[in-house]
Amino acid sequence: MRALKTFFLYLTIFFAAQTQAKNAVIFIGDGMGITTVTAARIFEGQQLGVDAEAHSLSFESFPNVAFVKTYTTDGQIPDSAGTMSAIMTGRKTRSGVISVGPEYLRGNCDSVSKDSSPTMVEIVEDAGLVTGLISTSRITDATPAATYAHSPDRKWENDTSIPEEARQKGCSDIAKQLVEFSHGDGIDLILGGGRENFLPNTSKDAEYPAIMGKRSDGRNLIEEWLAGRSQRKYIWNKEQFKNLAVDDKQQILGLFEPREMFFDAERLRGAGNEPSLEEMTEFAIKFLQKRQGDKGFLLVVEGARIDHGNHFKNPYLALSDTVAFSNAIRKALSLVDLADTLLVVTADHSSALAFTGYPERTMPVLASLSYPSFTLSGGDGFQTGHLESENDGDQLTFDPTQQPAPHAGEDVPAYATGLGASSIRGTLEQNVLFDIILDAISD
Repeated sequence: MRALKTFFLYLTIFFAAQTQAKNAVIFIGDGMGITTVTAARIFEGQQLGVDAEAHSLSFESFPNVAFVKTYTTDGQIPDSAGTMSAIMTGRKTRSGVISVGPEYLRGNCDSVSKDSSPTMVEIVEDAGLVTGLISTSRITDATPAATYAHSPDRKWENDTSIPEEARQKGCSDIAKQLVEFSHGDGIDLILGGGRENFLPNTSKDAEYPAIMGKRSDGRNLIEEWLAGRSQRKYIWNKEQFKNLAVDDKQQILGLFEPREMFFDAERLRGAGNEPSLEEMTEFAIKFLQKRQGDKGFLLVVEGARIDHGNHFKNPYLALSDTVAFSNAIRKALSLVDLADTLLVVTADHSSALAFTGYPERTMPVLASLSYPSFTLSGGDGFQTGHLESENDGDQLTFDPTQQPAPHAGEDVPAYATGLGASSIRGTLEQNVLFDIILDAISD
């Protein structure tokens, strides 16, 4: 029944693409629960010198709002893999797995061949639409990976991370799946971090020579991607990004860091030779609009480091990245026509950030280094290994001696405007977002 529904969705999108171009832009604020939104609203308002508590982030004016249930089939409190897989495939599944169903346990390769579901990106690529993917994390991290890969374990980002038994069974790493993506003509624009998962362990990073690639199979997947089709271009720094032309013939892969991209607060201090989330979003929309012709486009944008700031128990980093996320959405609003484009802003899951006490209206929301109004509970080890513990240049990184703050299980908000936005209302199961977005493109 599920396969039949997917087939009809594909046909509907295909024929819709032949008539009127319809587009969708999905913004995922990783770990952006209600508390993070509230605190970021006040944080930005105080920075702007306005009535901060009455201030709104760019997406809070969207006319349609819903609560979204984020549980996975095996967890009340989820991770990004299971939640983004639900959004991308229309099926709730286990925590820790990437766009496979819940029938098999995490780490079981049979889930890929026997219980996979096509992702939204795969479906629209097969229907002839153009696609883009942006993340401020590694492009192989759980949230972006769920758009294009099928893996029984989110940690299998490169071949070295896959156990030998799983390799023998033919399990493929996530970076390899991105390069070998065979739907349509491939994802047209990819911007994010995570170079090391595409490079052999004998290859030095172009920007940080002390950092080597992670692959043990000797493959340079960046070179393989470039050789896969003509008119492909690879970039890895801000200067190259600024020199990109909005060319309707090119496909672009941009990997700006060996691991995660910098926190926005770091970038604003001059760290990192990389574009902002707003700049990447602006280029992506202009690029996809140029490339789409008479077809539609799908763009997925993840503000990943909101979650990392909360994990690090550093509200300043989390709120700064939430404001950067809001800026990217504001830019998108200025570029699209809402008569033919759906904009959805949501989170994959919430975080353990609590905003408590009795601070006065005039008190800065980040009043001191002790953050008197914020608390972040300790973790239980669930997210161990989720964040990198090594240093990328001047990046702030996770201290392995400090237990990270965990995720939280409450519902997250979804905000929508434009084409088909009226379906975002009430309280929704997370996997229903899949149908709402595809229905809007195919209306």
